[in-house]
Amino acid sequence: MLFTELVLENFGPYAGKNIINLQTEKDNETRPIILIGGMNGGGKTTLMDAIRLALYGQRAQCSTRNNLSYSDFLIQAINNQTALGDETRIELAFEHFIDDQWKEIRIVRRWNKQPKDGKDTLGILEEDWPAKALAETWDEYIETLLPLGISNLFLFDGEQVKELAEQETPPTSVIEAIQSLLGLELVERLAVDLEVLVNRKRKKLATQSQLKTIEEIEDKLNYYKQELETAKQDQSSIQNKLDRAHDKIKEASERFRIEGGKIASESSTLKQNINQLKDKLQQQRNEMVNLAATSLPLALITPLLTEAKIQGETEVKQQQAILAKTVLQQRDKKLISYLETLQLTEEKLQKIQIFLQEEYKTLNQDAITTLEYYLEITEKELNQLNTLLDYKLPSQLDTATKYLEILQTLEVDLDNTDRKLQVAASPEDYQKLSDALTNAQKEAAKYQTEYNQAEKRIKEAQKAVQMTIKDLRSFTDEALEKQNNEHIIKSAAKVQNTLQLFKERLTLKKLNKLEGEVTECFRYLLHKSDLVHRVAIDTHNFSLSLYDPQGETVPKHRLSAGEKQLLSIAFLWGLARVSGRNLPIAIDTPLGRLDSSHRNNLVERYFPTASHQVILLSTDTEIRQEELQQLTEQDVIAHTYLLEYDQNNRQTTVHGDRYFW
Repeated sequence: MLFTELVLENFGPYAGKNIINLQTEKDNETRPIILIGGMNGGGKTTLMDAIRLALYGQRAQCSTRNNLSYSDFLIQAINNQTALGDETRIELAFEHFIDDQWKEIRIVRRWNKQPKDGKDTLGILEEDWPAKALAETWDEYIETLLPLGISNLFLFDGEQVKELAEQETPPTSVIEAIQSLLGLELVERLAVDLEVLVNRKRKKLATQSQLKTIEEIEDKLNYYKQELETAKQDQSSIQNKLDRAHDKIKEASERFRIEGGKIASESSTLKQNINQLKDKLQQQRNEMVNLAATSLPLALITPLLTEAKIQGETEVKQQQAILAKTVLQQRDKKLISYLETLQLTEEKLQKIQIFLQEEYKTLNQDAITTLEYYLEITEKELNQLNTLLDYKLPSQLDTATKYLEILQTLEVDLDNTDRKLQVAASPEDYQKLSDALTNAQKEAAKYQTEYNQAEKRIKEAQKAVQMTIKDLRSFTDEALEKQNNEHIIKSAAKVQNTLQLFKERLTLKKLNKLEGEVTECFRYLLHKSDLVHRVAIDTHNFSLSLYDPQGETVPKHRLSAGEKQLLSIAFLWGLARVSGRNLPIAIDTPLGRLDSSHRNNLVERYFPTASHQVILLSTDTEIRQEELQQLTEQDVIAHTYLLEYDQNNRQTTVHGDRYFW
């Protein structure tokens, strides 16, 4: 299947006739990507809705329909500048392979502000010829090409990927798509058909009285089934309201934070912190004053003190030399006198006298220096000066440095806290922000309660259905126990058990293949190829489990937000590959909040190979100039379009062969 053209006429923000060529041929080469750029609110999602609407009509899961009836939705989708008599029109042309050749089918849906019978008018052209029979059976025909149940695997958006990434188990729509894709719904349908057959046989075998009882039980069963369906619809409706309420909470919380509400709520604590910081600052300043009362100020004249130390040491040394000179002179006289009494030879005595004279001469040179005495410092005072310079001042300077660092830190903390308090919302604004947040929370709580009640109704209805089915089987088994045709009923029960076993084994077989595909896709997209060795899928709720090369579980919370989104894309990609259907893929807002490495992996590895046709609907912050250059260098872009939205007229214009750059 290959989309070839999309035509929008007076649909949503698209006024007049807009034609988008979706062919993948360019310069006689096949290039899979059609790149459509547009800002948020500029009409990208409308294009996706148009494709869904063209394919499925009133069954389409369009983004803006919500709980509207199909008629109201069609009227809402008409462009606001459309004249009363003009039509709104959607055309989607595609090619697919029939009887060994390609054929083009064009779907045409049109309506005006008063839709006939509340529906659009559907026309189908096959090779430009009207195909009335095909139009009458279109819902059945499209199910053979692109079943609605699996369409979300091929037509999806960034929000769907984000939702899938954040949830532990896939949402209901994805689970239903998986079951449809794996063929499990056929088993369920067969089981239901078998139950219908058994009920028919029971009616044939029953007496009039038994038949009446059976009909009463069946009426009861139908009532509970209807109640179950109504409860599910109510829950779905409440779920939408609950989602919107949660969005309001997020918006109110963000406004509460940005506009100073959070800080205002903490104002008393901030004021208390400011007072505490001021007390600590004053205490620290007092410590600095006490430190300044010691010898610390002398550090300002450290060079002068060092010079005084050198002068003092010289003066003390000179004083010691003078004192030593006098003492040694007296000792030398006594020594010579004593040596003369020893009757030494004249030669030896002369040598001793010469040695003493040399020593005296050296000592005399030290004592006769021209030193200027201006300190007149004592040796004790010099020791005190040395202690001051070598120990006291360094220690006090280190303490002062630490005190200054603490003082600066406290001043920064005080300044930051004071700034926070200054940006706090006023009491009036705080009250408004707080009320908005409280109201949003109350609304969410209300819808949560309604959702829980609806869920309780579903469980009760499911239980009632099961009990009624059990009563029906019990009655017929007891009443018809001796009937000859009981074999059919018993055989049917065996077949149902066999079907259940077949379903379980089919699920295992299909999931094994799916696990392999998802693992391969995830490892291919992931830049950390050694992080995950295998992806396992639970057979009951289809949740994903990750295992490293050693077989140990990799907790999902260990993955970054980008890696989780890659896992979701790999999951959708693997499902599409397992489907065996050669179908186009359309992706709205494809890159979300991915970092640069994950972006590169998607651009380089996923987009060019995801399918034979990939329609990308992107903002300028997703497919940026770098990604555009990368795709261009890979020669994978067939066409580019730019959706330009005029806010004044609320209209979107389609520009071909253009992008943001």
